This record gives sequence, C-alpha cells and structure tokens, in this order.
Amino acid sequence: MDDVDALLPLPAATFHILLALADQDRHGYAILQEVEARTGGELRLSAGTLYRSVHRMLEQGLVVETGDRPAPDEDDERRRYYRITPYGTAVAKAEARRFAQLIRLARAAGLAPGRV
Repeated sequence: MDDVDALLPLPAATFHILLALADQDRHGYAILQEVEARTGGELRLSAGTLYRSVHRMLEQGLVVETGDRPAPDEDDERRRYYRITPYGTAVAKAEARRFAQLIRLARAAGLAPGRV
C-alpha cells in the first residue's frame, strides 16, 4: 500500500502506537506503557484496543512483527515485538503534518494559543 493520504485521518490509537514504535521496537505491553508515559497518563489503551489496532496496522503495512529479540534472560519468549515500517513512518509524518495544519487554522481563528 503506497497511498499515504488514503489512511488519513488516523485513529488516535494508531497514531499513538506509531509514535511509540518510532524510536525502537516494542512488545505489546511496552507499547501500552509508552503511550501512557508519552501522554502523561491521559491515554491508557486497553489490551483489546492495542491488539485490534496492531492487527489492522500489520494488514495495512504500517508495522511488522520482528524476529529481533533481546537476550533470552531479558525476554519472555511469548512476547511479540513490533517495528514501524518505512510506510508507517511516512503515514505518521503525514498525520503530524495534518495536525500542524489544523493547529495553524485554529490559531488563525483565535481558537488555539500562539505557542504550545
């Protein structure tokens, strides 16, 4: 799938999962923790939301399951690790640009502060 704009706007959970995977591969529970940490606890994804989202993201080519794993003494073999794909990165960047445009419009209408 190559049409980045066809997936926009992204569901909030999808965007947050892509953000969580932008800097490193993570397993499901680590994704949940990262999303909660990045949002200061304001967003807490349920396991069901996470895994439904990841399943859809795998089908869309936004993420892949990776075979790269930590050392066995630091890992649980039942964990599945996910990695953002180049396509996933392009989609996340397009969504961020879309958000930036919305903020510019809101500022111009006096509905958002000048700097956040």
